[in-house]
Amino acid sequence: MEENGPGMASNTYRCWVEVSTGQIVENCAAIRDLVGPGVGVMPVVKADAYHHGAVAVSRALEAAGAGWLAVSNVEEGVSLRSAGVGCSILVMGGFFSCEREALAGQRLTPLVHSMAQLRDYDRFSGARGEALPVHLDVDSGMGRLGTNESVEDVVEGVRGLRHARLEGLTTHLASAGDYTSPQTDEQVARFGVVRQALRAAGVEPRWVHLSSSVPVTHARREAWGNLVRPGLAVYGYPGICKGDSPACAVAVKTALSWKARILEVKDLPAGQSVGYNALFRTARPTRMAVIAAGYADGLPHALSNRGRVIAGGEWAPVIGAVSMDLAAIDVTGCPPLAPGDAVTVLGTEGALRQDAEDLARAAGSIAYTILCGIGQRVKHVYL
Repeated sequence: MEENGPGMASNTYRCWVEVSTGQIVENCAAIRDLVGPGVGVMPVVKADAYHHGAVAVSRALEAAGAGWLAVSNVEEGVSLRSAGVGCSILVMGGFFSCEREALAGQRLTPLVHSMAQLRDYDRFSGARGEALPVHLDVDSGMGRLGTNESVEDVVEGVRGLRHARLEGLTTHLASAGDYTSPQTDEQVARFGVVRQALRAAGVEPRWVHLSSSVPVTHARREAWGNLVRPGLAVYGYPGICKGDSPACAVAVKTALSWKARILEVKDLPAGQSVGYNALFRTARPTRMAVIAAGYADGLPHALSNRGRVIAGGEWAPVIGAVSMDLAAIDVTGCPPLAPGDAVTVLGTEGALRQDAEDLARAAGSIAYTILCGIGQRVKHVYL
């Protein structure tokens, strides 16, 4: 991924995103104001900060006062350390024994997902002669990572620590945005049983965290603990809820726009097929533009004949199949356009706006896959 500063989106860029790190900082500040001084905020910057650029985003967040960041794996954490990011970093997605040295050497805090792994890390901590911090993940109902051992075994395992230091206790909510389901309440209750048992045994981790974006943005305070892990909300997406949910309690704005240049404009007669397998045939004389964005750039193939972009301030439907490098759009109703002009895949032009939620809805997907699916060859410009 290429990173450039303001004004660097030259005509040589076929396809690029513009990222406002300032907006990301503002979003994080709004979340911090919502949760208040008694709750820490751990922005999630895994998957290249949801493809906003983990290094640039992490540097901006740390400069704005972030004390914690969360990544998925050790490699992501090491990359941030190599870029000079110095705040605490939680590795959430598991690690292998061969990665323990990198965890300790780079001052990364692991999230462990079983009592066996906790014991192993305790022995490793002792061998290094350090009280290495660790967070324990409790499977309260997600059914993926996290210990699902008995409360008694969890308490015994934690009390048996001789070297590692249990700094955090956490769980992951499976249906946080589904207010038609009792699962979140059930998970919070199960987690509370484990927490209370540890407290009764004299164990009180410094950090307790359950919530990703939706329980934060919709003020589900009983699921906060004293640290929250907002991901998508940091990038301007508060999350979509199902059922009778409370109103969103925080205003965040999207921080990424996505542009692609027009390669060719041509007039097609009625009855002309367009693209692979002739998935589209013009019903009338049509002005078509070919844009430099395809599924290798992250424009979903599912948008064939159903997506749209903004061209010259007007909607321009995708016509025909989205191919690897290109897509065709109908610009008949748009102002005159020429090769080299940019269209907006995500972002705002005039009165029109399209974000990742909109594009995902058209593709039958979710906003996460749109943002994380933006291709590596798409250039990044930081504003």
